[in-house]
Order: sequence, then C-alpha cells, then structure tokens
Amino acid sequence: MNRKKKHRFYIKGAVIWISVVFFSIVAILVGNHIVTKDFSLFSESGEEAAKGQVIDILDRSSVESPFGETESSTNTIIRFTCKIKNGLYKDQVVDAQQSIDSMYSGSELIKEVEPRDSIMLFKTEPSDPSITAWQFGDYYRFDKIVILGMIFAGLVLLIGRGKGINTLLSLTFTFLFVFLVFVPSVMNGFNAYIGAAITCFYTIVMTLVLINGISKKTLATMIGCVSGIIFASIATNIMSKILLLTGFVDEHSVYLIFLNPDKPIDLTAIIFAAIIIGAMGAIMDVAMDISSSLFELCEHAPNITFQKLLKSGMRIGRDIMGTMANTLVLAYIGSSLSSIILLLTYSNSIMHLLNREVIIVEFLQALIGSLAIMLTIPFTVFTCGLIYLRRKEENS
Repeated sequence: MNRKKKHRFYIKGAVIWISVVFFSIVAILVGNHIVTKDFSLFSESGEEAAKGQVIDILDRSSVESPFGETESSTNTIIRFTCKIKNGLYKDQVVDAQQSIDSMYSGSELIKEVEPRDSIMLFKTEPSDPSITAWQFGDYYRFDKIVILGMIFAGLVLLIGRGKGINTLLSLTFTFLFVFLVFVPSVMNGFNAYIGAAITCFYTIVMTLVLINGISKKTLATMIGCVSGIIFASIATNIMSKILLLTGFVDEHSVYLIFLNPDKPIDLTAIIFAAIIIGAMGAIMDVAMDISSSLFELCEHAPNITFQKLLKSGMRIGRDIMGTMANTLVLAYIGSSLSSIILLLTYSNSIMHLLNREVIIVEFLQALIGSLAIMLTIPFTVFTCGLIYLRRKEENS
C-alpha cells in the first residue's frame, strides 16, 4: 500500500470511528429522553442517602429482646459521628447509629463500624425522638470496584492497544444503552420485546463497526449475529407458550407487577429480554471468531474453494461450540447459585425442583443460548464463503 492509499485508509477509518461514536452518544441521549418522559428513576424511596466517613465511636450498647418462649435476640447498637461526603448535607458532621440484630442471618459476619470507615447513610424520620435520624446502611464499596475496573481497563489498553480503546468504548456504550435506555423503557411500560430487539441491534452494529470498521468481515459477522438472535427470539417465544411461562420466577417478579400500575410490566417479555440479551454476547463472540478466522484463511490461501472454506469453517466452529456452550451454561449457573441452593433446600423432591418455573427458565436460557450458538456457526460460515470468495472473484 503506497503512502497516498495509506493516508486515505486512515482518514476513512477516522471518519467511520468518529461517526460511530457520535451516533452512539446521540442514540443513548435521545433514547433516554424518549423512554424517561414523565418518569424518573430513584424517586420511590422517601429516604435520603449519602456517603460518609466515620469520625469517632460514641458508645456501644446491647439490648436483649425475647424471641419465642426459650430464645432471645441481642440488638447491638453502635452510635458514632460521621462526616457526610456528598449531597445536601455535604461536610456536615452528624450523629448516626448502626444496629446489628443477632437474629438476622449472617449478623456475625457484619463488621462494626470503626473510625475512617467509608459508609452509606440513610436519613429517616423516626417516631421515637431517642432514635438517631441517620442510620448506617452499608459499607461504601464502589470505590474499590472502580480501582479493579481501572486495572481491567489498563490491561485492555496494554494488550489491545488501539483496539483496546475501541473495546472499552463499545463496552461503555453497551452498558449505558442497557441502563439508560432499555431498563427505563421497561420500567416506563414500553414494549420489552421491541426494546430487547433494539438493544441487540444497537449493540451488534455499534460494537462490530467500532472495533473492525466497515468491511466484509464486519458484514459477515453482523449477518451471523442477526441470524443467531432471530433464531433465539423465535425459539424463546415458542417455548414460552409451550411451557406456559408466567414470569413469576421469584419474589422480585411480584414487585415488578406493582411498579407501574398504569402500564404493567409484561413478565414473560422480561424473560424473553433476559434470554436474548444474555445470549447476544456469546453469539457475537462465535460469529466474530469464525468470520475473522475464515478471513485470514482466505487471505493466506487465495485459491481455496467454497466447499473447502465451508469445511474449514465448520471445523473451527465445532472447536468453538464446545467451550462457548460451557461458558454460557456455567455463567447462568454461577449467576443464580444462591437461588439454586435455596431451592434445593426447600424442594420436596427432584421432580418438584425441576418443575419450578425459576429452574425451567434457567434451563431455557442455557438451551436457547447454546442452540443459537450452534446455528450461528453454519450461518456465519456460509455467509463468509459468499462474501469473501465473491470479493476475491471481483478482485481477480
């Protein structure tokens, strides 16, 4: 590539990159404005929350309370002074208290506050004047997660270099779109099926174009991803009707029903969205691996035939399929391990356990995701064969 062509190539790449970033930001801002109309987040609770730092412990007392005929509980109260770090009461020093009830499961693991601890406080309006208005909520942990996130970002940039920047950008845009557009849209009564489809389309196009630019490889990957998502959507809708799913998988589902009485949330649509969005990452990964591998194969074996390319692609796909299906299943098991242990404890039999809707939904997520991966492989391989070999014929 001569200097002039190389210069044009970089200019074209820069224009595409700026355009994708611009339209991604616009999509998030406009989408958030539309879905949050006449609706606001974090407005249901009457309590004021603030971050604070413990200054000094004032006193510590314990109160015994009878519990049943033979048992009693101990309520330990730690009173302390705390400096508020944000919000309306920033820089004020207030009296606060932490209550630890021995009957609370896991109370022995709760650490008593100490000077210099960063905590979350909640301001209440107690009916008893002897009770402190500011109550200990939890330890402030987000700053530690930020440090871990910075380490992650640093490693991505160190290993990925230029593509590392695009990886972080695509991850950020995906996160913002899900939590600023999709989630508020569901809470405000918008159609969750359409919202999930838009989220998938936005994420696929934005991520692939941002990371790989506009190319035949990107096009092949997009077609493979869309085919997998379409199959997953159809299969999820069919199986939801066959399995007679209601969406009441846990106690949180009940609360969702009353979240927006004027526009009730469709719980089966929440299951649909969870399956589709959850499978999307694995589908994109598989489609990208295959399209990238076959692109390199075509570049280094210019005389390869369509049949040989298909065979090579299917071999690559089989190797990817086993580990990716395991990744998907293990991710779902890991994310709901506590619920699984609890259900095992309170189920009468294995048949009772396996017929609970929450377990059926977990099976459905894993199976639909794995099936979508398996069907994404041949779709992507076939698409790559058509696009890559056609490009070679045009260039010859």
